[in-house]
Order: sequence, then structure tokens, then C-alpha cells
Amino acid sequence: MTRSLLRTAQPAGRRAAPGIVTGSLSALSAVALLAASAYLITRAAEQPPILYLSLAVVGVRAFALTRAVFRYLERLSSHDAAFRQLAVVRTELYRRLIRVAPAGLGRTDRGDLLARVVGDVDALQDLPLRVVQPLVVSGLTSVVAVVGVALVSPAAAVVLAGALVVAFVVGCVAADRLARRSERTLADRRGALSAAVVDLVQNLDVLVAFEAVDRQLGRVAGLDDDLRRASSRRALTAGVVAAVLSALSGAAVLATIPVVAPDVASGGLTGPAFALVALVPLAVFEVVGAVPTAVLAWRRVRASGDRVESAVPVEVPAGVVDDEAVGGAAPGPVEPVRAGGSAVSAPAPALRLHGLSATWPGAAGPALRGVDLEVAVGDRLVVEGPSGAGKTTLASVLARFVEHTGRYEVGGVDTATLAPAAVRATVGLIEQTPYLFDESLRQNLLFARDTATDDDLLAVLDRVGLGRWAAERGGLDAPVGERGVLVSGGQAQRISLARALLRGFPVLVLDEPTAGLDPETARRLVRDVLSTARDDGSTVVVISHVEVPAELVTRRVRIEGGLLSEVEVGPDVALDDDA
Repeated sequence: MTRSLLRTAQPAGRRAAPGIVTGSLSALSAVALLAASAYLITRAAEQPPILYLSLAVVGVRAFALTRAVFRYLERLSSHDAAFRQLAVVRTELYRRLIRVAPAGLGRTDRGDLLARVVGDVDALQDLPLRVVQPLVVSGLTSVVAVVGVALVSPAAAVVLAGALVVAFVVGCVAADRLARRSERTLADRRGALSAAVVDLVQNLDVLVAFEAVDRQLGRVAGLDDDLRRASSRRALTAGVVAAVLSALSGAAVLATIPVVAPDVASGGLTGPAFALVALVPLAVFEVVGAVPTAVLAWRRVRASGDRVESAVPVEVPAGVVDDEAVGGAAPGPVEPVRAGGSAVSAPAPALRLHGLSATWPGAAGPALRGVDLEVAVGDRLVVEGPSGAGKTTLASVLARFVEHTGRYEVGGVDTATLAPAAVRATVGLIEQTPYLFDESLRQNLLFARDTATDDDLLAVLDRVGLGRWAAERGGLDAPVGERGVLVSGGQAQRISLARALLRGFPVLVLDEPTAGLDPETARRLVRDVLSTARDDGSTVVVISHVEVPAELVTRRVRIEGGLLSEVEVGPDVALDDDA
């Protein structure tokens, strides 16, 4: 629920208290400054001995200083608390992203998702800064001001209290009605503009090739105009509410004058005291002016929270295992079969699927149906089948990126009892297009094991056939570019394999590792991958449309229409050693 996300965005009481206390003291100093100034000016007009003015003069100076000092301290403490809590929100958000990514995010445009997890999450810091704290400070200041005025003139205090109640009600209702739709519209249009800009930048080469840049720029300009108009409407909303409060402030002063005038005429209230109670509402309403602004900010925060929630559910969707609700321990041992030796005894097959079905989020029907599969420790299994048959779905299920029904065991342990992270500690997935970070070759490998030495990294590059290439590129400091733009498809796959080997996954799942490669490079890559896995003793599941050497394969299965069947390995599919 969005409510849970907003609770996370609000700092704990002990952390929020310093900002609220110093903010209240700053607001009360502002009210006291105006009251002391009104009293001093009026009393000075009576030309009393200077001694009678000393206390008021000191008060004016003191309140002017304390207002600024407390305001500074309030900014420091409240922003420190909000920024620290925002780090907690981001951490929790990415924990929840892990639970549903990548399959659960497929329905959200990449640019819009970026706007949600950056801009909308940043907007949540307004909850403590522009919603909770202003409301609390305004309420405390109003109560103290009414009590202070009552000590001088009870009648003026009644007028001030009534005006404040009207201001609270009118300001909140007006701001809420005016902002109810505008804030959600503004958040959605901001996300649409971000999506269009990301689409333009990422696909610029294609747009240039097809002379479609101008059309995309026109779309961005149109969305920017819509966002500007929505922002203008929101600014108009804030201006209207501020004008209403200013009118109420003046009305409170005008209403106070006839109410306390009889006391002045009868001598029950002095002229300086009359000026004090008449002008205090101006200072109080300046503080209360933050209330409608807080309502507008609340609508903005709520809209941002709803957008984040719609993309990354706070509650764990049905069928998704909550990392905090289940054990985080890795499954039972899946020992590799060492080359040239006997198989190490294992308590159960590396992988076992029974009656497994899986459906992508938002899809009309299941992509896998009633799959039964057992993969022994040390197996090198090839999964074949036409496009759209369910091969990628199987790979995603094995890595717990797509949820399933039926039973799926790793090392004899039902994955329904494990956190997805625990499964991924055993089963590593190399996707069709492996992601490479815009960092050096060294850093891309260290993501797999940050304690690895340079010698470890060079050794694993040699194992995947990239040792000479890395040396020619300048060693481990060679850049790979954004999303691996500076390396070829085959090199990217080998770097991804090197990361997997460095991580030491007992089970490797390769989803179309030769996608986008020419046939010769594809065959060489498959042979190298399986040879390396065989020498290492890993359990490997390869999903490939390229023929795989029979001597490197222990089993084959085929998927068609989401159904799996066994295929006998035959020597006729073996490749020439020179292939």
C-alpha cells in the first residue's frame, strides 16, 4: 500500500523532533517580533522615558536574532532527517524492485520507470519537510499565539481563534479541491516526458537512419508544453489559495479593531496593547499560510507515492516470495563433477521441476505448462525449440525472475521456501544480451566477486578466451562503454561468462548466448562455454538455436507450445572440431 511507503518516508519521532522544535521556536519568534515591534512603535509615540522602552527594544533585537538562528537550525536538522530517511526509502524501494524485476517491470516504460524511481522518489522527501512539519509548526504557533493574545485581550483572542479556524478549513478545502487532479496529472506528464526523452536518446541512431528525429523532437516538445501548462495551473492554484489567506488575514485585523475598541475607550486596554493584539494576526497568518501549501504538497507526495507503488508494488504480489518472510539460506549443496574424476555424491539432482507452469505478468496464458524436468549434478543440458516456445520463460523461472506454479527444487530444496536471492546464489543466468556497465573491464568483473585480485581476473579471462584480447585493449583498465558498446557481441557474452565463473555458480543457465552472432562465432562460443563448464564440473543448461557438439552434451530436451519433451542425443549433430 502507498500508506506503507509514506510511513517509510517519514523520519522517526526522535529524528524529526529537533526540526519541529526549532521550526516552532522560529515561527513563535516571528510572531513575538511583530508583537514587540508594534508595542515599541506605539509606546514610543507616547514619548515615555527611555527606560520604559528598554525592555521592548531588547525584545525586538532578541526576537529578530532568535528567528534567524532557529530558522537556520530548523533547516539543518529537518533536511538532515529528511535526506537520511530518503536513503532508507531508496534502499527499501530497490529491495522491492529485486522481488519483481525484471518480469514484473515489463509493463512500465523504461523512461517512465526512471522518472518514478528518481523524480517521484525524490518528491517523497516533501512529506516531512513540506507536509508534516509545517502542519505541526502552524498548529503549535496558532495555539500559543491565541493564548498569548488572550492574556492581553480575551475578546481579541476569540476573534483570532475564529479567524484561524476559518483559515484552516477554507485553506485546506480550497487547496485540496484545486490540487486533487492537477498533481496526479503533473506527475503522469512528467513521467511521459522523461520516457520520450529517454526513447529519443537511446534510439537516436535508428531515428537518424530513418529520418524520424524531427518527429520525435516534436513529440518531446508537445509533452513539454503539456507539462508546462500543468505546472502553470498548479502555480495558479497556489496563488489563489495564498490570496484567500491574505484576505482572511486582513479580515481578522479588521474584525479585531471594533471588538477591542470599547476596551480602549474605557481605558481597560492601552494603546500599545491595542496595536499588539490588532497586528499579531498578520504574523500568525504568515505562519498559517504554510497549511494550504502543505495540503498541495501532500497531494504531490501522494501522487508520487501512487506512481511508485504502481510500478514497484509495496506489497509482495501473489506468488512472489518475500525475502524477509522466508529463509535466506542457500539451498542444499549442488556439488560439481570434477573433470577426470568421479562424481561427488549429491543428496539430490541439481534441478528438479514437477508440474511447473509459468505465466508472464500481464500475459493472457501460460508460457510453460506442466513441465517435468530433472537435471543431474554435472549435466550439460541443451534446451531446443522454436521462437516463442517458452525457452526464455524456462530460463527466467530457473533464475526466479518469473514466478511459477508447481514445484521447483534446487539441490533438493523447494524454492517456494527460499528467498529468490538464495536461489540465485546457486543458479546463475547469462541472458541473450548480457548487461555491461559503463566501467572498466576490471569493475565489470568485480561486480561478481569484489574480493578477487587482478590475477584472479586475468585467469578467468584466459579461461573464456579473452586473455590476449584484454592485453591488446590495455589490460583490466580497458573501458567497455555504456551497455558494452565498445565490445562485440561475442566478447560481451564471454565477459558475462567470466563473471559467472568468477562468481562460482554451481548451476549455469545460458539463454541464447549466441544471439546476434555470426554462425562461426556462435559455434565457437558454444563450444568454448561448454568445454569450460565441463572442465570446471558445473551443471549447465544451454538454450540455443545453434547446433551443439554432441561430445559436450549429456542430454537434450525440446520445448514446443510450452510443453517439454526429451530428445535423444545423436552423433549426427556433432560439429567438426574446426567449426
